[in-house]
Amino acid sequence: MSTTNLFTSFNLKTLHLKNRIVMAPMTRSFSPNGVPTDQVAEYYQKRAEGEVGLILSEGTVIDRPSSSNDANVPHFYGEESLKGWKKVIDKVHTAGGQMGPQIWHMGIMDNHHSGWVPPVPFEGPSGLNRPDFNNGNTMSEKDIEATIIAFGKAAADAKRLGFDTIEIHGAHGYLIDQFFRAETNLRTDIYGGKTLPERNRFAVEVVKEIRKQVGNDFAVIMRFSQFKPSDYNYKLAKNPQELEAWLTPLVDAGVDILHCSQRRFWEPEFEDSDLNFAGWAKKVTGAPTITVGSVGLSSDFFGAFAGESSEPTSLDELNRRFDRGDFDLVAVGRPLLSDPNWAAKIKAGKTEDLVGFSKEALGELVL
Repeated sequence: MSTTNLFTSFNLKTLHLKNRIVMAPMTRSFSPNGVPTDQVAEYYQKRAEGEVGLILSEGTVIDRPSSSNDANVPHFYGEESLKGWKKVIDKVHTAGGQMGPQIWHMGIMDNHHSGWVPPVPFEGPSGLNRPDFNNGNTMSEKDIEATIIAFGKAAADAKRLGFDTIEIHGAHGYLIDQFFRAETNLRTDIYGGKTLPERNRFAVEVVKEIRKQVGNDFAVIMRFSQFKPSDYNYKLAKNPQELEAWLTPLVDAGVDILHCSQRRFWEPEFEDSDLNFAGWAKKVTGAPTITVGSVGLSSDFFGAFAGESSEPTSLDELNRRFDRGDFDLVAVGRPLLSDPNWAAKIKAGKTEDLVGFSKEALGELVL
């Protein structure tokens, strides 16, 4: 099956992409003290040179004292870190690419295996990372207000530095997702509630603040997941009606593109339809969506942490769904860790030259 349609242009506000391939955000932890190095800039430059249409950075944390659990995760605040990100975006633009930072607050976290801890305790809606695991403080309304402002400041800085978009990390059990989930949001104030639309308030206010800071013409992406790292079968929205009630207010608040994270893109989200998460999100909101999840590889991302390798696989099913109009963009992760030229090889039909993925690629920046 031809991949030609994946190499058509996509235009929305500040995004003018030459193809539909997105580099998925992947934590790399190669930024000592939160400052991206010249090697980090070269790493992203190589993916732009390799024909990736849009690069989404690794998660980069906002200006809150305990927004990160890892000293080597990059910051998106502070003079030195922002200088590092300026080098990144300038190199990506020189290589003909477009890029946005994924702005992030981890929320309540497990302590990092290195032993490093932030200067103050982790913070979250109710101190919980998952049911019965308390490892931080419950945020006051003042903390929440300051965090919303910090998200907005990071987005404004991204625009000022010349990035083409930003992505808000609202998935995978981190801070925004902790507000979504009933088991980790036990609040009884305006940021809690028994229903997902009630618990959506924090995320909606983050989006509104970001939109206020960047204006109406700047593209804003938000990443979501149903699953949680502690529960792969978890569903925030159990049917299309609940999905619509969750996502539509965020689109109304200012999200332009919904990035729908799932472990395997070909798996149906709900019964009685083969639509995946991105397909359903587009159907119920009308907004453009990004699909992601083991694209081009034989096993899912979480297997990589267990030492599993993956081999290249056919893109026929991905193309079938894309050509049907289920989603607009396709995020690719691990293949681009191992091979900066993955997109160029797909475009040229050189599938015999594709590189598989091994866990060793997690431990280096392949240039």
